[in-house]
Amino acid sequence: MKIIRPITAKDYQALHDIAVESGIGFTSLPVNETLLKKKIDRAEASFAKNAMSPGSESYLFVMEDTLTGEVVGTTGIEAAVGLDDAFYHYHLGKVVHASRELNIHNTAEILTFCNDYTGVTEICTLFLREQARGGINGRFLSKVRFLFMMEHRERFSETVIAEMRGVSDDDGRSPFWEWLEEHFFYMDFPTADYLTGIGNKVFIAELMPKYPIYVNLLSKEAQKVIGQVHTKTRPALQLLQEEGFSCRGYVDIFDGGPTVEANLSHIRTAQNSRKLPIVIDDQTAAHGHTCYIINTSIEDFRAVATEMAVSEEQQVAVLSRQAAAALNLSEGDAIRFAPVKFRD
Repeated sequence: MKIIRPITAKDYQALHDIAVESGIGFTSLPVNETLLKKKIDRAEASFAKNAMSPGSESYLFVMEDTLTGEVVGTTGIEAAVGLDDAFYHYHLGKVVHASRELNIHNTAEILTFCNDYTGVTEICTLFLREQARGGINGRFLSKVRFLFMMEHRERFSETVIAEMRGVSDDDGRSPFWEWLEEHFFYMDFPTADYLTGIGNKVFIAELMPKYPIYVNLLSKEAQKVIGQVHTKTRPALQLLQEEGFSCRGYVDIFDGGPTVEANLSHIRTAQNSRKLPIVIDDQTAAHGHTCYIINTSIEDFRAVATEMAVSEEQQVAVLSRQAAAALNLSEGDAIRFAPVKFRD
């Protein structure tokens, strides 16, 4: 069975291995011991904190294979971005140049440097190791965050975003960044990406062009990748689109990848989730449906994806003994759950 739980200090080596495997462009997991340990410390403090409003908390979870004890994936939530460090984006908009006298009307796309998403909640740091890919593991890692946020809404913003990895090749070459590098930065994409990942963002404010950039002035290669995602990111984007996320014209300042957003109350998994007390009955649970299930704890949070049944008459959820044990629950405790397959 796979469980999802809060990360702890003992998971450092697994998180380091995941950071190495994730590769260039996965900014939220820099291959840096000090930064990774600080990320774990921050997560542990966030889970222990009695937060009543979204702040600088960072919730980082890991997926563990209970048979082997191996950590096979990670996923995270930033409660409110941009409060401690500036949070930058480009917004893709339009300007019109028109002359009635000459009967000329031109519309041009522009990229405007902004901090519009300051204070919103960000889902991030989702990575599943290759040996665990398949089945519903990837979806489980993604959707568990929506259940956690719905259960503890006071800790999160109503607006939720996700930055999607933009186009780059195996060597870390980003067509979008290469144009910026040539004209403004004079450093390669892996270096800029790494500096951002370790929290060194001062250079962005110092060197990034302050005025809107006309898209048609960029190289043809750079123009083509604006709002496009990395090949490996397409399944993650599709999953979020199915949940109700969409792009409102915001793209990453380094690789041009899209940022998608949704209101928490409109996210499909969150909206369709329910909260009920449990009873434990192996036979009844086995004849139910597969659901994503979380306990209602924060510091002792646990999540599983398994079969369960619902008694509408008694208004209880029926779990197996194995599922209840994995969730650290006793009969009468509450769960929040959502179906793996929605009935459209």
